[in-house]
Amino acid sequence: MADDFRDLADGEFERANMSRTRFSGVSLNGATILHSALHRVVMRGVEIVDTTIDGEIHHLVINGVDVAPLVEAELDRRHPDRPRFRPTTADGFREAWDLDEHLWAATVERARKLEPELLHASVDGEWSFIQTLRHLAFAAESWVGRGVLGDPAPWHPLSLPWDQMDPREGVPWDRDARPSLEEALALRHEAMALVRRVIDTLTDERLDERTAPLVGPGWPDEGETFPVRECLLIVLNEEWHHRLYAERDLTVLEEGA
Repeated sequence: MADDFRDLADGEFERANMSRTRFSGVSLNGATILHSALHRVVMRGVEIVDTTIDGEIHHLVINGVDVAPLVEAELDRRHPDRPRFRPTTADGFREAWDLDEHLWAATVERARKLEPELLHASVDGEWSFIQTLRHLAFAAESWVGRGVLGDPAPWHPLSLPWDQMDPREGVPWDRDARPSLEEALALRHEAMALVRRVIDTLTDERLDERTAPLVGPGWPDEGETFPVRECLLIVLNEEWHHRLYAERDLTVLEEGA
């Protein structure tokens, strides 16, 4: 770049609010953007080459074309089971959870074939397999145990929130804990039982009911209320994506074993 440009290369910006910031003539070549919000961003006259974007994408317009529906359709084509994780009826939720249990059972059996130490290994800075199980327990406890069933503090000490969560009273956050696979699975299965408890008795009418306002500190926030449908869809979304991430990383670990 030109000599009169400020050199901020190799910088690191964490927990920075850059809303409404204007970038002009800026090089972002080789940049890595993690766990960041890019809502209502406008880019004009940009060059985007050899770029990878993974995340939740809605209404992304590129050269006048909303490409988000095209991406969603292609993902559904590649993963025929994926649409089943967006159910609209009580029976659909039961079918989705049955399928999720089946898919995860195969993933766990795959993980068992690796050396136990590798299940604590991070691939490209992502959660290890054990941490993934712990996080899914947290998701189920939060959105079903707390959200749907009304338990103000459903979390196990080993449950793992997302890394960027601000500290919250009563919510565990121990990224460095190293439980065994069996310990992590015991936690995972207990949390899955919460979901099964709700799914087995679910009705179409119950899906559209709202949860009681949440009580006490934690996640989701105190006082919030949600449609039951939304809570369950969030859990299914977590289950689907984190299994794909786990399968991706298991491939890397298997190749290096």
